[in-house]
Amino acid sequence: MNHPRRTFLKTSLAATAAAAFSGRSHAAASGAAPAREYYDLRCYWLKSDPQGRTPARLKSAVNPALLDSYLEKALVPALAKRGAGPVGVFTEIEVNKNAGTSAPKADSPVWVLIPYSSLEAFVTVSAEVNADAAVRQAAAAYLNVPKAAPAFERVDSWLLRAFKSMPKLEQPAFSKTKSPGRVFEMRDYESHSEAAALNKMAMFDDGETEVMRDLGMSPVFFGQALSGPNLPHLRYFTSGPDLAAHLAAWKKFGPDPRWVKMKDDPKYANNTSRNTARFLVPKAFSQL
Repeated sequence: MNHPRRTFLKTSLAATAAAAFSGRSHAAASGAAPAREYYDLRCYWLKSDPQGRTPARLKSAVNPALLDSYLEKALVPALAKRGAGPVGVFTEIEVNKNAGTSAPKADSPVWVLIPYSSLEAFVTVSAEVNADAAVRQAAAAYLNVPKAAPAFERVDSWLLRAFKSMPKLEQPAFSKTKSPGRVFEMRDYESHSEAAALNKMAMFDDGETEVMRDLGMSPVFFGQALSGPNLPHLRYFTSGPDLAAHLAAWKKFGPDPRWVKMKDDPKYANNTSRNTARFLVPKAFSQL
């Protein structure tokens, strides 16, 4: 049986890896565009997928404190030691846009965003962290958790490659200073075909990313999903120092004439089939 999407993914990863491993020195010497980062985006489900795509595997209630301890005391420090970061750790909130209010989302999953400078760094750092005795010691309770008290229900993971229009993660000033009210919005755009997904990426690279920057939407990263669930799709973060500022910036986007022109351009028609938005707030130990 032919599996075109599986073949496409293998081809994409192979081509991407070849570019990452063989093209860096040439790019540096020729003054070409900066190398694009890679992102490991993880979703730690504390309950089964609420959309019903993945049934519950565990009959026991999870212990999310174990997960937080592992992330804060083991994983994030180990990644920072190896130059991977800033690492974002978030939970979801429910937002009422009309009222401009928010509330914690019940049973929210924990989202983790890990930036890597290259595909090689992703492979190397991941292997080093897994083999690090200090990590295993700091994470002993998490790694040796009994089946009766697991730290999570399951983990989804995506490998993303940064867009040309934002080759590296851009951390806003209010994130660097850990502004207590800061909020992030994660959007993923699924497409009906690989070609449509690439077309939507081109839309960002051709001007949509710059419009978001100009309007103060504080985009953090844009990434093409190379592997993970629900392919093909892209994913990105925008942000704000607080919810009111974030929602106000998004209100400027819809009527902006540059966006309207792109949206109405026939060459960008029908390039997404499903859009999902999630509002996120960082945990106390998040680096974003």
